[in-house]
Amino acid sequence: MYKINVISSFSGAHCLLGYRGACQNLHGHNWQVRVQLITEKTDEIGMALDYKVIKSKLELLLNQFDHQYLNQLSWFKSQNPTSENIARVIYQEMTTVFELENIRVNEVEVWESSQTSIIYYE
Repeated sequence: MYKINVISSFSGAHCLLGYRGACQNLHGHNWQVRVQLITEKTDEIGMALDYKVIKSKLELLLNQFDHQYLNQLSWFKSQNPTSENIARVIYQEMTTVFELENIRVNEVEVWESSQTSIIYYE
């Protein structure tokens, strides 16, 4: 079994509705995102999947988050853009991108800071 990891990042602002504390106010983060895909097979040259393919798909998705007020994005109209919800959305979106027979998204990790992260998987 192979686990393939690609890391990228985006900057964005959000506020947490219903939260009591500083995070209820508009503030920003430089989020780091790790997507892990999993497969049992490699191709004829021994690669599970070219990193640049994964990175380009991830960056296309993260460009929709980058330098945005996340609360206004369609994904977060009815839920807070917490790191937990961001990780789940990225997982779901990347799953639709990689609907390959021999490879699937295993987990998504989102860092809100260098000291805190959340992992979403199904």
